[in-house]
Amino acid sequence: MLRKVALSPFMLPLLILLFAATAFAQTTASIQGTVTDQSGAAIVGAKVTIKNTALGIERTTQTSSTGSYEVPALPPGVYTVQVQQSGFETQLAKDLVLEVSKNSVQNFGLKVASTSEVVTVEATAPAIEATTMTVGQTINQRTVQEIPLNGRHFVDLALLIPGTVTPPQNGFLTAPLRGQGSFAFNTAGNREDAVNFMINGINLNDMVQNQVTFQPTINTVSEFKVDNSTYSAESGRNSGAIVNIATRSGTDQFHGEVYDYLRNNYFDARNAFDRKVSSTGTPLPMPAWLSLW
Repeated sequence: MLRKVALSPFMLPLLILLFAATAFAQTTASIQGTVTDQSGAAIVGAKVTIKNTALGIERTTQTSSTGSYEVPALPPGVYTVQVQQSGFETQLAKDLVLEVSKNSVQNFGLKVASTSEVVTVEATAPAIEATTMTVGQTINQRTVQEIPLNGRHFVDLALLIPGTVTPPQNGFLTAPLRGQGSFAFNTAGNREDAVNFMINGINLNDMVQNQVTFQPTINTVSEFKVDNSTYSAESGRNSGAIVNIATRSGTDQFHGEVYDYLRNNYFDARNAFDRKVSSTGTPLPMPAWLSLW
């Protein structure tokens, strides 16, 4: 029997937060893997603990009947994975880097415990992402924060992605605007107006011209990933590339940064065909080989 349920005014904000959390999960990362013994048999019910000390995150789960585990919706960062099971040695995988919108795999092979010693294994990033068919690449935080970038527009960093080309100046959305840079880019043969920008799972595109509504500053961008083709199920709306942007999050330590952006003629490189000027301001004679032009 169907019943009508009246929603109180207090339930509406809760529903909004629920859908917001679902949207945020689209730009987060996940860890999965299997836990086996020395013979390759699955270990059922092993305790798996995932920690991120800087962000103060700790998640716990158990392996299934097939020995597998998965922890979704994790913010990008560096994690530690610990596996414990009675009768087996405890293993610890340190410095596992989770990138935005990526699924990382960390498998464990436990030995029968002879002592209470904890074995530390090396967390390695796979050369091929076997958990998804999505084709793309992540621009990590070090590249975002440290690479010299004229204008400090993060969209320009998309040119580092394989298959991405410099957009034409007369393109529909690629002509740069003073103070804002370009509004899109061309990648994998897709049109610039087919790129879908998302920040922490929230759409950034204008509904009329399908351009990015605003560019978050480099200081707030932690990293971003550009998916060129074969997107996962949660990605829709656009037929072109999917750009997932993750913003920087706070840690348990106080930190900040100061920068100054200065650009004038004193710091610009001199053109090879410009005439040098003496200390008095008088142009020096042009080299003989240049006078032939």
